Amino acid sequence: MFGFGATKSIVGLDIGSSSIKAVELKKVKGQVQVAHLGVERLGSDIVVDSMIVDSGSVSSAISKLFTENKFGSKLVATAVSGHSVIVKKISMQTVPEAEVPELLQAEAAQYIPFDMNDVNIDYQVLTEDATEPQMDVLLAAVKKDKILNYTNVLSLAGKVPEVVDIDAFALQNCYEYNYDPSPTSTVALLNIGASVMNINIVRGTTPLFTRDVSVGGNQYTDSLQKELDLSFDDAESLKLGEKVGTVSQDAKLPILQQVTEIIVLEIQKTFDFFRATAAGQHIEKIYLAGGSSAVPGLTEALRQEFSMPVETLNPFQKIQPGPESAMLEKNAGQLAVAVGLALRSFETL
Repeated sequence: MFGFGATKSIVGLDIGSSSIKAVELKKVKGQVQVAHLGVERLGSDIVVDSMIVDSGSVSSAISKLFTENKFGSKLVATAVSGHSVIVKKISMQTVPEAEVPELLQAEAAQYIPFDMNDVNIDYQVLTEDATEPQMDVLLAAVKKDKILNYTNVLSLAGKVPEVVDIDAFALQNCYEYNYDPSPTSTVALLNIGASVMNINIVRGTTPLFTRDVSVGGNQYTDSLQKELDLSFDDAESLKLGEKVGTVSQDAKLPILQQVTEIIVLEIQKTFDFFRATAAGQHIEKIYLAGGSSAVPGLTEALRQEFSMPVETLNPFQKIQPGPESAMLEKNAGQLAVAVGLALRSFETL
């Protein structure tokens, strides 16, 4: 969304609360392939509610990730989400493309709860018929200090911030490339991270409604730690289905189920609000991504609650994975945002 230069070979870098995911893609004979990828775990309280608290630790982790996985480019596309990010679909008077920025600047103030001098704005015109009196525009605004929070860390790690996107749109970019959606299909893309869940409801390639919710995998970990008296690392392993000591399935599952119910409720609220504001739109399918999408029982709980197909989004459905396929088999969904960002390298996609 917010570009800083020309498009070249770009590393997609997803800085999350529990890990940093990086993907670099290349084109070989028209086929997109993985050139390099890697995941670096972060300790707790380094990135909190999608804000980087410990810049030194994050920049060191980025440097380590790039060195160990031999990334070729210093150019980076990253993404932000959370309270400092506003995405709204607005209607305004139809004007020629060249006049949109000036009119949008005047219109945007009523939709953005921040001082206009403190935000960067980008937009996309959604209406295709220029003869209509009103046009729909997707407005994206991010606080400048939020962008600096990320770009300063990249610079500290010796990288060049080329693009700052929004998590929900990077996920959509990954979905569009890999699934080539029908113009009439409406799906919900859910990126469930450690502390934030991004929800993007998309019709074809048009985003209809986006929302970030402050729930995620950390709540599973916290509950397992408290209820079963576990270390953070053991609770993390248990959350993702691994065996830990003598902890039984019967002890673990009710704790996971309680948190799953909280997450499902937030999704339900979002879907209800969407249906109330988008007359006639019907969500047909849910795609899950993010590190916490692999929590046992979550997919089935969503299928039962919403009575619709739910599947893990495969960010490598149309991308050749390369030699790191073992990592992809473990939880490919966690790399969806990073893949969506790395796809920004190819202007023709």
